Amino acid sequence: MLGMHLSEFDYDLPEELIAQEPLARRDASRMLIVKRASQTWYDSQFASLPDNLRANDVLVLNNTRVFPARLRGERAPSGGAVELLLLREIEPNLWQALTRPARRLQKGARIVFGTSKLQAQVIEALEGGVRVIRFEPGHDLDSLVDQIGEPPLPPYIKREQGSADGDRERYQTIYASQRGAIAAPTAGLHFSPEVLARVKERGVRVAQITLHVGYGTFEPVRVDDIRSHAVAPEWFSIPDNAAQSINRARAEGCRVFAVGTTTARALESAVGSNGEIAAGSRATDLTIIPGYKFRVVSALLTNFHLPRSSLLILVSAFAGRELVLAAYRDVVEKHYRFYSYGDCMLIL
Repeated sequence: MLGMHLSEFDYDLPEELIAQEPLARRDASRMLIVKRASQTWYDSQFASLPDNLRANDVLVLNNTRVFPARLRGERAPSGGAVELLLLREIEPNLWQALTRPARRLQKGARIVFGTSKLQAQVIEALEGGVRVIRFEPGHDLDSLVDQIGEPPLPPYIKREQGSADGDRERYQTIYASQRGAIAAPTAGLHFSPEVLARVKERGVRVAQITLHVGYGTFEPVRVDDIRSHAVAPEWFSIPDNAAQSINRARAEGCRVFAVGTTTARALESAVGSNGEIAAGSRATDLTIIPGYKFRVVSALLTNFHLPRSSLLILVSAFAGRELVLAAYRDVVEKHYRFYSYGDCMLIL
């Protein structure tokens, strides 16, 4: 079936277009504006985002906060270097983690983390390099992780993390407040206080929700038929005031602008049979592929995503695969910057 094979969500990207550093100014990125109705697009700047919003539209932000989920340690007693990316807390002091090199971290292996005296043991070996790790009790684990952990930059950012302090600030939205993400909701990285102020000056309602970005967001799609792929569950929460703002905007015929695919996924997961957003907290396992009918999101601000990724598939579901890939080919030729620290696309 056309549009259901993973190979149909591919494009060529020169490696030099993968942004390795954030721009000096958050709001200085380029922005491609894509219009679904006319099947056209044009070049713009993120700083012009407020000009695309109207009074009483609602702009929905994901306020999740990235924690320094990458831990470097040594196997005890051999001293071999290992790296953990904390994925999900199962219970206090018990985590699922993506490990490297996984082959050296089998059940029973012990790990020591630097001079912090924090120790852990592998309890279970799962597929794909994922391990269940139990940390020694008696520590304030969140506090220790904040001290010794590093920003969980994606693997395509291939530079030494000597600027980790800078990444701690820039790999985080300015409105991040709810700790729990292992990757940034990158569409939000472009916002500066000035742009947000201009959005509000236009009479736009700004609503904040939370979806803690987990492994499901960036886990590779490993099947050819994308209908067989399932995005792993992620926890989200929509407060009463956000639900009321969104429902009011929709009732008035105004638009809902989702900042990022994570925001879009949360909103589409929260809409009830009555067509309204329901406040509350839960996990979502919604997997959006072409053919999905969006019920809440009117416009989507998003960065440029990896080929063959669930995020590119979601964006293609929103705007149409052919339109999205044609726009991607154009911005490659124009040397836009790609991925987490790259430029963005506004789909109307």
